This record gives sequence, C-alpha cells and structure tokens, in this order.
Amino acid sequence: MEFRYLGNSGFKVSEITFGNWLTHGSQVENDVASQCVRAALDAGISTFDTADVYANTAAETVLGEALKGERRESLEIFTKVFGATGPKGKNDLGLSRKHIMESINGSLRRLQTDYVDLYQAHRYDFETPLEETMQAFADIVRQGKALYIGVSEWTAEQLREGHALSKELGFQLISNQPQYSMLWRVIEAEVVPASEELGVSQIVWSPMAQGVLSGKYLPGQPAPDGSRATDQKGGAKMIERWMRDDVLAGVQELKPIAEEAGLSMPQLAVAWVLQNPNVASAIIGASRPEQIADSVEAAGVRLEPDVLKKIDDAIGSLAERDPAQTKSPSKREH
Repeated sequence: MEFRYLGNSGFKVSEITFGNWLTHGSQVENDVASQCVRAALDAGISTFDTADVYANTAAETVLGEALKGERRESLEIFTKVFGATGPKGKNDLGLSRKHIMESINGSLRRLQTDYVDLYQAHRYDFETPLEETMQAFADIVRQGKALYIGVSEWTAEQLREGHALSKELGFQLISNQPQYSMLWRVIEAEVVPASEELGVSQIVWSPMAQGVLSGKYLPGQPAPDGSRATDQKGGAKMIERWMRDDVLAGVQELKPIAEEAGLSMPQLAVAWVLQNPNVASAIIGASRPEQIADSVEAAGVRLEPDVLKKIDDAIGSLAERDPAQTKSPSKREH
C-alpha cells in the first residue's frame, strides 16, 4: 500500500480507502462485513469511509464492531452528515447546527471511537446558512471530535465559499468526496482546478462506475445473477445509466488495454483515477473479502501516457463530463 497527503495538510491516507456504502448493514451479513474489513486491513488499507445515512446508521455500527481492538492511531476513520437518519423527522437531516451536533455524537457512539479523522458534509445544504454549518464544524474540531473537515459533491463555487469560511474560523477544509471514474469525469473541468488552488484533495467514490468498469456486464446479454445490476435494494437503480449496449461495448474495448498493462479490469479502473494528482484516495467496496485483494493491487500503479490515451480513445464520448452534474438536493424531503 502507498499513502498520500490529504489536501494541504500533514495527514496521510491510504491510496485505497475501504467504503461500506450499499453493503454493510444492508446487502451483506455482519460476519461477512467484518471479514471484508479484516481483508482490507490485511491488504494494508488503513482508511475507512462510511456515513450515518448508510443503512440508516447500521453501516457505522458494523464498521465500529469490525474495527474494535485495532490500534486507533493506525487508522483513518471517515464519516459523513447530511442525509435523513433515525425516524427522519424535521431536524433529522441537513447541515443545521442541531443536526450536525447530534449526528457527530451518534456517529462516534456507533463507531466506538472518541473522534473521527475526517467529518464530511455529505452534500451542500441550500436551506441552512453556510456560516451556521461551518461554525458547527469548527466547534466539533475544537472539541476534538473530528480532526479535519471535508465535503462531498460540492461545486467549485461551494468549495471556495466553504474554504474561505473555514480559514476565518480557524480550521482546515481539506477534502471533497465526488464520484469519479473513466465514465464520470464531471469534476475535471471546474472542481479539480478549484481544489488544486485551495489545497483540497479528492477522495473519489465509485471508481469502477458501480461495477460496470469491471467488464462483467456484456452488451446484449442479461446481467449476471447476484450482480449489482440485479439488486433491487438500490444497486440496480445506481447502475442503470451505464447499462446501455454502447457503454458496455466501449468498456469491453478496455480489456486488451488492461491485459497489456498487466492489470485486471478493476485494477485498471482504480489505477486510472489515482493518476489524477488531485486524487488522494479511491474508495472501493466489497461484498466478499476476496474482492479486496484484486483492487488493492492498483495502489502504486503508474499508467504510461500511451495507455491513458488508449483508454480515452475507447471511452470517448461515452463519458459524462458536464460540470453541472455535480449537484446537491435543492429541497429537503421534510
């Protein structure tokens, strides 16, 4: 495993982060989830990402149990706040001071830790003054409940505003967690340049485009049994935008490129996002422990310029690049 600094800080994270969205507390039994965490630790992963909204807080509980007994100082534990949790009442979502303060306490209890290394605004909240949100984050840092603050899926303008307030309030906004893959490149035009200017790193999710870049989905053929595309608990909905024959055919063109580079398809996908110098870590998930060992081999891989060009030629116009696709809900559900 290799490690990178997160933003303009002295804080290092593993190039591969283990995330438990869509799996722990919902799709995967707790004993298997614990085996996945153990496999991640054995592979050299020290960074773990979750959120209170995942499986309505159950994912945090599972991760806390799985990491119990590990040396806390050797781990980097991330979680997030924004989405509706608990009974999903009027104050059970968003980035109000009330919700943030109550949420950090709940997350720490479930994760069985005194602090998280990175506490992230899961989306931008248009209905709470940004000053209120950032003041709450500043207080959490001063209380020692979070060491650093990050955000997720914020636009370049939102990052600039949040970063300016964090400096005024005396804490560091060091990261953004966007979706990023060969097929989803919406951060490249605006978010990445702004982040480089501000000293903010990307911790990217879905580097394999919900599994499409693994190459297991073939054009004109039904999705394999047990795959995310057949999961009616949420996985199928997330992946459906990529389940077009033209996209699947383009992905198949990546197979010889991966073979020539001595990589599996998942390794190529993860290695590709790590070529972006603004990316500090790529989040991977797993429903089986053996999936982790393959993806981890992408750490430290350097893809030559000719390989990157071949990838661009294969994907071409199939990739989504519109910066406007970086967005947060404009209205709360309650």
